[in-house]
Amino acid sequence: MRKYLRIMRIALVERLAYRADFFLTTFFRFLPLVTTFLLWEAVYRGSGQQEIAGFSRDTMIAYLLLVQISRMFSSMPGLGTGIARDIRDGNLKKYLLQPIDMLWYLLSYRGAHKIAYIATTALPYAILFYCFHEVFDHMPGPWVWLAYVVSLILSFLIGFFFEAAVGIVGFWFLEVTSLMYIIGILNYFISGQMFPLDLLDPRIKFVLDLLPFQYLAYFPAMVFLEKITGRELALGLLVELTWVVAFIVFTRWLYARGLRHYSAFGG
Repeated sequence: MRKYLRIMRIALVERLAYRADFFLTTFFRFLPLVTTFLLWEAVYRGSGQQEIAGFSRDTMIAYLLLVQISRMFSSMPGLGTGIARDIRDGNLKKYLLQPIDMLWYLLSYRGAHKIAYIATTALPYAILFYCFHEVFDHMPGPWVWLAYVVSLILSFLIGFFFEAAVGIVGFWFLEVTSLMYIIGILNYFISGQMFPLDLLDPRIKFVLDLLPFQYLAYFPAMVFLEKITGRELALGLLVELTWVVAFIVFTRWLYARGLRHYSAFGG
């Protein structure tokens, strides 16, 4: 464990060297969000309704803002394609020849990346939330905050191991870029990043509730908005934790099976 904590510290120092890049990326990420706000403004104005599927205009804006925080934790850009590329090019050998496990190394590295990203973009996000503070009618209590933070940490683990599992498929497929693209598009929809899942047909939402993807964006936002409370909240966190354990076990099993097919060419 000590060596992976050291890897995280080194990676954190490395990532903090690119603070300007984080700021620039965050700024351009706000532009599609503004477009989304304008779209929902037009939807509510055109419908003439105060609420749509239980979401007022302010609640919808608050939800879309909170989804940005969820994505900050759960998105893993480049992780799956990086693993597949190391497998294809033979660079995976560096993990096999050294006393370092690939998955735990990448988890430490991604953890450092998230800490650096959150630290360097805290100010822009704080300004953004301050500009839209009127859409939040009240701040949640300490127990809701605790549940919200736990849901975000678990969403990070689900996002990491899910993306890693897709990358490990590279043991059997020469190229996974197209697969990653398709999964990314589907994930954007079924995780609730585009809009709350409550807007979907109840039958479709029931199916999506059985899948782990809602925990990447939808669930943490709903926890903060206190639309999931009490027993439902406790059950949701338990199910999210179960998905984390399931993904860890599945990814480790898939990695062990993949190593049996690995020929270590290249590198």
